[in-house]
Amino acid sequence: MSTDINPPEENVTTQSTTDTTEQAKEILAKVASVLGDSPTYVVETFNEYKRPLTVIGLVFGALIAIKLTFAVLASINDIPVLAPTMELIGLIYTGWFIYRFLLKASNRSELLSSLGDVKDQITGNK
Repeated sequence: MSTDINPPEENVTTQSTTDTTEQAKEILAKVASVLGDSPTYVVETFNEYKRPLTVIGLVFGALIAIKLTFAVLASINDIPVLAPTMELIGLIYTGWFIYRFLLKASNRSELLSSLGDVKDQITGNK
């Protein structure tokens, strides 16, 4: 009594292979349709959330600019003679600014009027 446990059925493996390729084609068709429609999804999402996305982009841009500024200042600060020279220039300019604009009342009013003019130019009132 010889019973064959695994009868040779090539038809089953051929059918499973064709099922697998059909499933793969269906999946690829779905992925292609989603990827084909993705530009419209992106445009719709951007149009719907235009203002918040712009604000987020500006915040990230500002953060990158601040990081770059700090990196440049750190590299300048590593130059041995340049750092103390810059500090001296900053102290001299601060002293001149205080002497020129902040000591006398007439100079303070001149400073306030020039700041008001700049504010008007920025806001478009002038």
